[in-house]
Amino acid sequence: MTMKYQIDALLNAGVKSGAVPGVVAAVANREGVLYEGAFGERALGSGNAMTNDTVGWMASMTKAITSVAAVQCVERGHLKLDEPAKNICPELGHVGVLTGFDANGKPQTRPPKRDITLRQLLTHSAGFSYEIWNTDMQKVQAALEIPSVTECKNKALTLPLLFDPGEGWEYGINIDWAGKMIEKVSGQSLGQYLQHNIFDPLGMTSTAFHINADMRQRLATTHLRGPDGHLAVFPFEIPQQPEFEMGGGGLYGTVGDYLKFLRMVLNYGQLGGERVLTPEGVVSLGLNHMGDCRVYNLKAAIPLTNDAEFFPGIPKSWSLAFQINHEAAPTGRPAGGMMWAGLANSYYWADQTTGLAGVYMTQIFPFADSKSLPLFYDFEKAVYKSH
Repeated sequence: MTMKYQIDALLNAGVKSGAVPGVVAAVANREGVLYEGAFGERALGSGNAMTNDTVGWMASMTKAITSVAAVQCVERGHLKLDEPAKNICPELGHVGVLTGFDANGKPQTRPPKRDITLRQLLTHSAGFSYEIWNTDMQKVQAALEIPSVTECKNKALTLPLLFDPGEGWEYGINIDWAGKMIEKVSGQSLGQYLQHNIFDPLGMTSTAFHINADMRQRLATTHLRGPDGHLAVFPFEIPQQPEFEMGGGGLYGTVGDYLKFLRMVLNYGQLGGERVLTPEGVVSLGLNHMGDCRVYNLKAAIPLTNDAEFFPGIPKSWSLAFQINHEAAPTGRPAGGMMWAGLANSYYWADQTTGLAGVYMTQIFPFADSKSLPLFYDFEKAVYKSH
């Protein structure tokens, strides 16, 4: 069976069974696109079909793009991986480590043992977290009236650390700070920097923080799976006039655009003659940059996510942009694969060993959905089987 026949049948069945309202998926190798398919609806019951050029909220798939931009700034001499990040963003020199709460519920902190670096931010080892996986951060936000990062207000980034920089892995607002550092050294908004240095060179014409009129016409709606397992439309949108552009999760875009980004990685920093990173820079994107720290299962602390871990039991670390699996995954992905995901159940991977990359996008909460995540794994398995 051809890859197209297998994946079409799989994704079509996923829509028919109610696993997803709609899905777009694509696969490429270094030379070009091997598969594209779209099934279901942009919004359940709308009659608007998902298409290959459907725009969705990329959420944390934004992180790899912002991280590559930061590595680009390092290569160009504008940022340094291991110097104190406070040299660029002085606010990072005032962040404390959370030690507990006083009798009134006010957070107590102490100064960290060392300064936060860009490398720690890029590998999620600086100590920052997200309230969606950490109840202590919810208490901090309540006590200090700090909004969620998805509100894109500067105050959202004033959270304390959970541990001293470099002493653990904790998924959080790190890449938003990396985005702020890019803005400081480039003198541009993050969106402008990404446009000029990543999107334009790679031909990513439908990816941006701001949903323009053309993108809006192709936009898919977010959905929520209820306790009964059924999906319902659940509108959610990142602020379109934000205080800051969220480098950790603010981008909207298409599967096809994201595949161009991954093909640039597979081609060691260039696509169609446009070079974004040096080959050495891309090699670093496939290597562990967090020492002995390891990625662990994220425990859900709000209903918009389930507990989340890819390939439990397989050791995983973080490069300067991606999660890396240290052993072969059950889907057929070899050790050293690069991957991550977005909160509305979009997922991707790229692997230099076979030169394959895949992107899968639905628009569903909660994250790591009980039906959408297995469908992604089946999609990936089908890719490796038919390759």
